Amino acid sequence: MDTPDDCYYTEDHEWLRLEDGTATVGITDFAQSELGDIVFVEIEPEGTELGQNEVFGTVEAVKTVSELYMPVSGVITAFNDELEMAPELVNDAPYGDGWMVEIELTDQSELDDLMDAEAYADFT
Repeated sequence: MDTPDDCYYTEDHEWLRLEDGTATVGITDFAQSELGDIVFVEIEPEGTELGQNEVFGTVEAVKTVSELYMPVSGVITAFNDELEMAPELVNDAPYGDGWMVEIELTDQSELDDLMDAEAYADFT
């Protein structure tokens, strides 16, 4: 199971990576493997402001639909439009081309509520 050290993790199996003040969010390798083949991803539009743990979208796999939860409060500034035509990117590269949204954090202290890679690996 891939668990990059440069990400924060939630108990709901989302990851968050901070780069130059922008947070990128997706689902973990564990989550995509549990879901199976992902066939559709639906994300809230750019400009949507969400609180920590609020639903920002859904992932539909062959066997189930799963809600996506915002790891921290923020405003969606971009979404991965590649997922519209190729949702399988989430399975193929959950920490790379399968990212879901970029957000502008509104409360950086909420990062303290998230797990580091070691804690997440122990959790799964």
